[in-house]
Amino acid sequence: MFNLCAFSLPALYSTLSKLWVANIDSSQVVTTDVYTYIGVIVEVINEGLPRASWLIIGDKSSRSISSRLQLAYTLIVIQMFLGTLLSVSFLGASTRLAAFFVPSAVREASLQYVRISSFSALSSATEYSVSLATRALDRPDVPLLISSFKFAINILLDLIFISRFHVKVVTPTVNTQAIIRLCCDMTASFAGLVYFLYRNKKIRRHDISDAKTRPSFLALKILARPGAFTFVESAIRNALYLWLVSGIVSMSADYATAWGVFNTIRWGLVMVPVQSLEASSLAFVGHKWGSWRAGAGIGERKAKITRPELIGNVGSP
Repeated sequence: MFNLCAFSLPALYSTLSKLWVANIDSSQVVTTDVYTYIGVIVEVINEGLPRASWLIIGDKSSRSISSRLQLAYTLIVIQMFLGTLLSVSFLGASTRLAAFFVPSAVREASLQYVRISSFSALSSATEYSVSLATRALDRPDVPLLISSFKFAINILLDLIFISRFHVKVVTPTVNTQAIIRLCCDMTASFAGLVYFLYRNKKIRRHDISDAKTRPSFLALKILARPGAFTFVESAIRNALYLWLVSGIVSMSADYATAWGVFNTIRWGLVMVPVQSLEASSLAFVGHKWGSWRAGAGIGERKAKITRPELIGNVGSP
């Protein structure tokens, strides 16, 4: 239920924001999809190290809470660094991004929107790493806090500035929506991070070990080994998807708008329960994997599972 609420709120906002932009200027609806396509590029780094958190950070059988927190902090720091690099790169290549993902009819008018949305790479990388690390630590309340905080502020500011009921002294534009969305994304992701760090202080008080939890290169190496596989898979898959998108965008603005609406429906209605179940099941799979590894022997580099273990209770040592 935590995950269902956490995924449904952003999907609901994505739908509402498209409707409000359509009321401002229907030709600019396709421009808002740039935010989604930038997110697809950022997804490559978001599905690298963070996807490894289920097996590594989620291993509560053979890793102490201090070790798991150190891995989580390392993951978040590295992702924030990569998100910053991508944001700067997107800003410098804003003209080329617009050429790929915005129809020629509205390309010139969309450049400012692309530049503003460039920094969504940092907010996305921060939010995604915090969300996956905390879910692996059985803390789904943190992603829910991020989504709730972002949704509430977004809706409030959008109602004031860009909805049909906006204040009359403001003339809403699509760039106004981009600025509001970016500010809310940044604020919510860092608020979730601060809440996570605050709660961890309480957990550390009850931890009898004096193990350090600060980010380390060793923790990065532990995450990098399994994360390399998910990174390569995501890079290939998303490269093919973006090639498909650029082809649709080059056809016409109508095709690009229709594709954006289709994606909004898909992610807003169909995929929310799928993502919620996936996040929940991956957390339990990570715990079970750690339990089996503890029984098979942590130092065993080529541990093999027996058929009874595979069919029966693999969590039993």
